[in-house]
Amino acid sequence: MYTTIESPIGPLLLAAGDDGLHAVEFHVSRHPVRRGDDWREGTHPLLDRARQQLREYFDGKRRGFDLPLAPRGTAFQCTVWHALASIPYGETVSYAQLAARVGRPTAMRAVGAANGRNPLPIVLPCHRVIGADGSLTGFGGGLPTKQFLLELEGALPRSDLFAVA
Repeated sequence: MYTTIESPIGPLLLAAGDDGLHAVEFHVSRHPVRRGDDWREGTHPLLDRARQQLREYFDGKRRGFDLPLAPRGTAFQCTVWHALASIPYGETVSYAQLAARVGRPTAMRAVGAANGRNPLPIVLPCHRVIGADGSLTGFGGGLPTKQFLLELEGALPRSDLFAVA
């Protein structure tokens, strides 16, 4: 099942099944999640929980998510996505640091590609991965969204340079 919710960064598509949350997708996504025949718009208790937890996150009342997750990807992608969950709220790591965390210190490009295909952004915080020089490099939701999320978490000083909607 899937539903769309409103957020400060625009509409988010949430998809879940009995096995867990499958997707959090930005309105404009560089890598949309593959939709199967079982994707139907509707309600599911997990979609309600995800909606509530995302609302709390955007309201500054939640720093982590307590949801069963069921991302679909290769074994390597899943390893990278699992490592994203260990990046603390309000902190950032570089692609090189993330590659080292997954035991592949020379695979920064592959780690970056897996990070870019994360089907559960925000929940698995790929926005917390930045360039070695501190730059906000590629993000499926766009750099203004990445900046907004990092400012929300206090990882970057607040600015009014970008308006996200």
